[in-house]
Amino acid sequence: MTTDSYFAELTEALRAAGVPEEQIGRTTDELRGHLAETGTSPEEEFGPAARFAEGLGGLAPAPGEPDDAAEHWTWTADLFNDRRMLAVHGDQGWEVESLDALGRFVCRRAPGVALAWEYRREVIKGGRRTRVLDELEPEGWELCGEWLVYGYFKRPKAATDGPAGARPSVPATPGKWLFLSRRGKALLGAWFVVVSLAYFALGLPGYAVVFIALGSAVTAALTAKLETDRGRVEATRGK
Repeated sequence: MTTDSYFAELTEALRAAGVPEEQIGRTTDELRGHLAETGTSPEEEFGPAARFAEGLGGLAPAPGEPDDAAEHWTWTADLFNDRRMLAVHGDQGWEVESLDALGRFVCRRAPGVALAWEYRREVIKGGRRTRVLDELEPEGWELCGEWLVYGYFKRPKAATDGPAGARPSVPATPGKWLFLSRRGKALLGAWFVVVSLAYFALGLPGYAVVFIALGSAVTAALTAKLETDRGRVEATRGK
């Protein structure tokens, strides 16, 4: 079976499953891009088209489309724990739609068979933004939110894992919304002490908010510098 005939069969199967045309086009484009990178045949990479379509039939609707049946969940984590929790929740079918004004991940998950997602975080401050986007977008990564100096990117796992990128069964929506690392808890405790002193001892409630914002900015700047320095070292080693 040729690549064109494979994707023709896949398209018809997805259409029969009720997947929106725009989503079918977006999905097949991502899969074709993946094949171009790997140099493999579609059947070798994804298996039979009809069976692969069954796993993709539960893809979430395109952003902005009404979806009353989908689950919606908003959560957050500190900068030391966000990537780990994104990997966990993405594997459970949660797609990040955006980050809200408080830096929380606004997610949804389609009912039935859910598509697993993979995520990555990159420093996109200043001149890095264009370079990062140029490097990641051809690989299927989509910018799904920004917070301070960071950009968060998502990509469906079906583009890299084939049929394994779909989850026929997923756990229930988590009952919690805050996921802190040990370092995050320690920093939160320290800032709570500082804010309490500012509020109760010094009578400066307005400064309490400033301290919280400053704490977030300092943490982001520190982790961004560490990641940028690590990237420079890896680039040097690769030469």
